[in-house]
Amino acid sequence: MSQSLNLIKQHASNPKLWLIVGLGLAGGIVVLSETRRRRRRRNTPKQDFGAFIDRFELLPFPQPPPPSAKQTLSSLTFAISDIFDVKGYVTGFGNPLWKRTHEEAEKTAVVVTALLFNGATCVGKTVMDEFSFGFSGENKYYGTPTNPKMPLCVPGGSSSGSAVAVAAGLVDFAIGTDTTGCVRIPASLCGIFGFRPSHGAVSTIGVFPNAQSLDTIGWFARDPTILHRVGHVLLQSNSVDSKRSRCIVFADDLFQLSKDATQKTIHVIGKAIESMSGFQAPKHMNLCEYIVSKVPSLKLHEQSAQQQNGTSILKTLSSVMLSLQRYEFKANYEEWVKSVKRRLRGGVPNNVIKAISSTHDNIKALYKVRTEMRGALQSLLKDGGILVIPSVADNPLKLNAKKSFCSEFHDKTFALSSIASMSGCCQVTIPLGYHDDCCISVSFISAHGADKFLLDTILDMYATLQEQASSGFHSIPLPNINGNREPSELLKEKGNAAFKEKQWDKAVSYYTEAIELNGTNATFYCNRAAALLKLGCFQLAEEDCSKAILLDKKNVKAYLRRGTARESLKRYKEALEDFKHALVLEPQNKDASFAERRVKKFMS
Repeated sequence: MSQSLNLIKQHASNPKLWLIVGLGLAGGIVVLSETRRRRRRRNTPKQDFGAFIDRFELLPFPQPPPPSAKQTLSSLTFAISDIFDVKGYVTGFGNPLWKRTHEEAEKTAVVVTALLFNGATCVGKTVMDEFSFGFSGENKYYGTPTNPKMPLCVPGGSSSGSAVAVAAGLVDFAIGTDTTGCVRIPASLCGIFGFRPSHGAVSTIGVFPNAQSLDTIGWFARDPTILHRVGHVLLQSNSVDSKRSRCIVFADDLFQLSKDATQKTIHVIGKAIESMSGFQAPKHMNLCEYIVSKVPSLKLHEQSAQQQNGTSILKTLSSVMLSLQRYEFKANYEEWVKSVKRRLRGGVPNNVIKAISSTHDNIKALYKVRTEMRGALQSLLKDGGILVIPSVADNPLKLNAKKSFCSEFHDKTFALSSIASMSGCCQVTIPLGYHDDCCISVSFISAHGADKFLLDTILDMYATLQEQASSGFHSIPLPNINGNREPSELLKEKGNAAFKEKQWDKAVSYYTEAIELNGTNATFYCNRAAALLKLGCFQLAEEDCSKAILLDKKNVKAYLRRGTARESLKRYKEALEDFKHALVLEPQNKDASFAERRVKKFMS
């Protein structure tokens, strides 16, 4: 019998003991009750899905008398992100301290006035990431709006509240800002339309800037007709003939790295345009190779001594985009952030800290990339070209996801969004349904100035797209993506996809086929070695790495993988030489440095 039970038995008649026991039981009941209450509160749906910060009503301008045409947006309601000025209200910029340190707006933003003038009614301001700096839609002050389509996932940001208000049917449409994907990302994750116009096509007067050379005003809708109507109200020019012939161009390399359901959107779009007039035969291309050839200034921003190839060039492009954003944000708000830093409860958001503490000695080089990127996409999409790419990274980000998952989603998603942000082109996110309880979408990009052309295209073809997608993504075959790519490169990408899914045997098979077609590519051997290491085939992995090094003596990954294979075979001296060689080629390589220390420890 335990000591506690013995004490109870010995003092069972003592009333004080039972008072203590009673208090303990009562305390336990209170704690249990409070725990249940908090759990119920977490599970209770937020009012209006947590989309709004302020609820108010701005009535539309009166309808002009006949013979004036009826207002285009008559009877429609809309919401605005907390970044647009409304006369008599303080624009909060997603942060309560900003709101407390600023006065009421003296004028209403031009874009809001235009919508009111055309008959729409504004019903409130919505939640956004602080200072329009984020991609998840999470706000520690105002809460995270609930994604109506995928409640366990983030809604996407920064214009999260506006996207949620539309997806939940609380308004007919909503507006937000799109700098690095802040409309396109939440539109995709919430399963609705999102439109990023050409840079400079919609007035930003009365809207707080984040980074002026990237900022645009975007809008959300559930229906392509409303998306179209709003666009024709807000767009200031129509420099492209909207009736010209259209040519769909698939970025095969980006779809190859996507999950099966996203790849199948190629089939959906291809079948849709077969039955429609005004479309040329679709084309296929390797977009990353095109960008490498047309944007030479990107080579100045390479992240390592290795030559950039494949989709890594998009990671470099997105890095330039984020550097440009930080530079311009710092120029706009450094003085204010430093003046209130101590008063920002919970600390300054990480993105803001990075922006304010960043230094840019090569700012001209950043703008040069943007200029070259604009020219490259204009050349590609002239004469009615429409580039088709995945909208976001494969797997939607879960609420309270681990940092590693956030980082992976961040990198992949910004790599995709950098294409339109850095080129200034217009882009529309198009919902196509669900697969495995996730929203499936695809994005169309048109040349700068071709906004109405793109909106007209979506209006014309969406019903057919829906019809093709309604058959279900399970029953649609995977496309045979060939394009202008070498068969060996396609096999390598398939191997990379299999490796990503931890299908090591399958990856080895694909890399072997690629090597049979082209035995002079060092990357093929190096990639196969990576899969062989996972399978524990250390001798074969060493042989592949040696072949890769013969073909490319600066292949850092080959030295690292050969060193790993030799270490696993307990040939520590040879392994150490490989890791040292990798460090000579790439002195800042953390993997090589860690491996060198590890092997030295074994040898000692």
